[in-house]
Amino acid sequence: MKSHLLQLLLPVAQSIHPEILSNSIQLDRPKLIEHGDFSSNLAMVLAKTLKKNPRELASLIIEKLPASPFIEKVEIAGAGFINFYLNEKARTFIIHEILKNPDVYGQNTSGHDEKGKPQKVQIEFVSANPTGPLHVGHGRGAAIGDSLARLLKFNGWDVTREFYYNDAGAQIDNLTKSVHARCHNIDPSDPAFPEDGYRGEYIVEIANAFLNKSSIECEGKTIHASGQIDDLESIRQFSVAYLRHEQDQDLNAFQIQFDVFTLESLFYQNGHIEKVVASLTQNGFTYEEDNALWLKTTDFGDDKNRVMKKSDGSYTYFVPDVAYHFNKWERGFKRVINEHGSDHHSTITRVRAGLQALKIGIPESYPEYVLHQMITVMKGGEEVKLSKRAGSYVTLRDLIDEVGCDATRFFLIARKSDSQLVFDIDLAKTQNSDNPVYYIQYAHARIAGVLRQWGGDINQLNHVNIDDLKSTQELVLVKRLSEFPEMVLHAASELAPHTIANYLKDCAADLHSYYNDTKFLVENEDEKLARLSLIRATQIVLKNGLYLLGVNAPENM
Repeated sequence: MKSHLLQLLLPVAQSIHPEILSNSIQLDRPKLIEHGDFSSNLAMVLAKTLKKNPRELASLIIEKLPASPFIEKVEIAGAGFINFYLNEKARTFIIHEILKNPDVYGQNTSGHDEKGKPQKVQIEFVSANPTGPLHVGHGRGAAIGDSLARLLKFNGWDVTREFYYNDAGAQIDNLTKSVHARCHNIDPSDPAFPEDGYRGEYIVEIANAFLNKSSIECEGKTIHASGQIDDLESIRQFSVAYLRHEQDQDLNAFQIQFDVFTLESLFYQNGHIEKVVASLTQNGFTYEEDNALWLKTTDFGDDKNRVMKKSDGSYTYFVPDVAYHFNKWERGFKRVINEHGSDHHSTITRVRAGLQALKIGIPESYPEYVLHQMITVMKGGEEVKLSKRAGSYVTLRDLIDEVGCDATRFFLIARKSDSQLVFDIDLAKTQNSDNPVYYIQYAHARIAGVLRQWGGDINQLNHVNIDDLKSTQELVLVKRLSEFPEMVLHAASELAPHTIANYLKDCAADLHSYYNDTKFLVENEDEKLARLSLIRATQIVLKNGLYLLGVNAPENM
């Protein structure tokens, strides 16, 4: 409907001012139903350029507008806003569009290229070091990243979900030393315990499993523990496999699936890092100083140059990242989105600088980043800071076990990613309107209950005459449902899944208000079927929106 109105407005606008562009025409949704279904400030935009009275221009625009089968009336408001009111035919079109295409309502092809083919996009998220259980920050990244993948796929993109394991470097050495110490029954309080070691109870579990010569299945391979107390290489391999397996189980419980798993260690083994460093040197963007190799990142907007290779011969952490993203580019991903914690902010400039210095045509904004802020977990009015098993933080599994997968996912998505988040466990367990995920799911279940009570064939509703749906609550609900495709497009273009969560809360509120004031199974057949059509369409939109967040849409509660 929005596209239809834009098609009406553009030729009119160009007849008044030929140089105006389509993106200059803004159509918004008025907050009050009394102000119409759509509102445009086109007259005021033209008035500023043409130095004319906006209300006079608004009158001229309305006069020139071609007839539309979907518009009941057009009015001027305020300083020159043009308000559009849709008619019964438009509302019927919207509801029937939803009912006839329930699984795909809201989808679009904005992710297709000029030939109509889905463009490739890779989304990297979670990417936790295999050194401990997933914490709540990883959970927020998992919820946001998975929702972004669903949104982009809904918008026509060919999406690949990827998990990157930092399985090389100092943190893996510290894990190995920690498990080795526990194998020798050295407690973290003992001065002999590694200073930078991991102190959670899970280290004891790994040590016991290693000493018992256990086996772990990891990516189709079986890793056998030697059980030899000083076999550091076996401890390292077994510990990483053990934690990768555990993280996989947590992600499965969180209903997260990945298409590709990539190991940092592979880029060392296959010489990819050396290849990248050689290219940067050949291109003249490196220099040696203080027995270290430096990258001229200031040539690409960084505040200072960065060390690539330290005096001991080891690479700094951003160098494998450059190699990894070069690998993404070579795999054909012209668009890449990384969802990380806010602590990755400092790496953005240097990774992009490294990619630019390769001089192979990678865009300056490659990769894109979505960074999430920290989470504070509350219970009983107090902050929860750690779990016994992890030792120093709250795990994702703690939240799932406390409040369930649906509530965990919704609460971790519901606020903008760059906003700090307070996760209230007590609220997430509450079964009333204060709990947003319960409120939305209950709206879906309420509709399912009415349709069960009716007992008819829901396909019967696809062609119902709904011209009599004229109450304020009904008009508000139809308007809300018509906004869903726009919300899907907006959430994907802004990489902002929280906007879908906010939309669903508003949609559920409209439904509950309508439900509480309306009787659906009335004697008048036409009236009954019209109302059932409206709530069935609402149920579809709620379900599709919850799917985009990875949250279930229950039939009973």
